[in-house]
Amino acid sequence: MNKKQELKKIERKIMSCKKCRLHKTRHKAVPGEGIINPKYMFVGIAPGKEEDLTGKPFIGKSGKFLDFLLKQNNIDRSKCFITSVIKCHPPKNRMPKQEEINACLRYLIKQIEIVNPDIIVCLGKLPEKVIKNLKLKTKIFYTYHPSAGMRFPKIKEKMIKDFKKLKELDPGSQY
Repeated sequence: MNKKQELKKIERKIMSCKKCRLHKTRHKAVPGEGIINPKYMFVGIAPGKEEDLTGKPFIGKSGKFLDFLLKQNNIDRSKCFITSVIKCHPPKNRMPKQEEINACLRYLIKQIEIVNPDIIVCLGKLPEKVIKNLKLKTKIFYTYHPSAGMRFPKIKEKMIKDFKKLKELDPGSQY
């Protein structure tokens, strides 16, 4: 089985997953999307309302801000892989519970293994915590979640600077 087929298999498992209660309230699971062997793999916290309705990652307001940051730094979204720690929308956009994280963790680990990015970009504290605990050999870059950048001007400025640094990184360098 090639990597694209493996990724499709994981996607099908995510779409039919019932390992936690979130499957009862979701419209669509959001496995993520993108290419194999990208320079960047972006990992958010959880799908929002728009994502839940479409099954596509980062297409709501936070996604628009992420797109702005990517375009500003000539990073082609279609040449990245974008996903979240958990794959279903938590009610009222609450933070994921540990049992939900645990239910999805196997999927995220498998996605990272198959996608094989040069750099994993953690968008927010939760992805940072989860990815750090995995003790991966892959390079990891930490920044704020786009929703924080949209709400707080100082965080927006910091994210703009972070994405400039991200664009300049050589995947072989230490950071």
